[in-house]
Amino acid sequence: KSSGAAMLDSDLKIQLQAYLQKLTRPVELVATLDDSDKSRELRELLVELTHLSDRVSLREASDAGERTPSFAIASPGHDISLRFAGIPMGHEFTSLVLALLQVGGHPSKLAPDTIERIRALEGRAPDGVLLFETFFSLSCQNCPDVVQALNLMAVLNPKIKHVAIDGALFQNEVDARQVIGVPTIFLNGEVFAAGRMGVEEI
Repeated sequence: KSSGAAMLDSDLKIQLQAYLQKLTRPVELVATLDDSDKSRELRELLVELTHLSDRVSLREASDAGERTPSFAIASPGHDISLRFAGIPMGHEFTSLVLALLQVGGHPSKLAPDTIERIRALEGRAPDGVLLFETFFSLSCQNCPDVVQALNLMAVLNPKIKHVAIDGALFQNEVDARQVIGVPTIFLNGEVFAAGRMGVEEI
């Protein structure tokens, strides 16, 4: 059961509140949860985030097709497909904060030509969609670079979808897909890369 303890300490909340003032459009957190302890932890974290900005809202969805617990970060009227499967704390907390800011309209510091290249990307499938799935661990120091790069790509290009997956919470999938290290990235179901990379390399 829930410990009742806050997921975020007071100093972190103050910092985060200041960051979230940079949001220029609404951000909707769309959670897929069940009755598990991890779902309760995730709900606590998401509720705390909504208390830090009136631009951030939470909705629970009964989407059987999604990993549980997980949540999407969306902005009404914008075609962005970005999801965390698991609870992005530890090294991935920065990835969560950046995703909130970027989905909420805060501009990236990427060079304009890099942004244009990302916006021009599309897949070979008939619909052109590039679905990236990144397996990470909360203790992995290299994983956030990859997660943040792919999240930003998903914000910039509606053809790009990204799911960041905490391997520790989805061990059956890790085993089934033979993930032996993190970060491991799948693109449209096939292994794309393992190890560290940045936006320039993707």
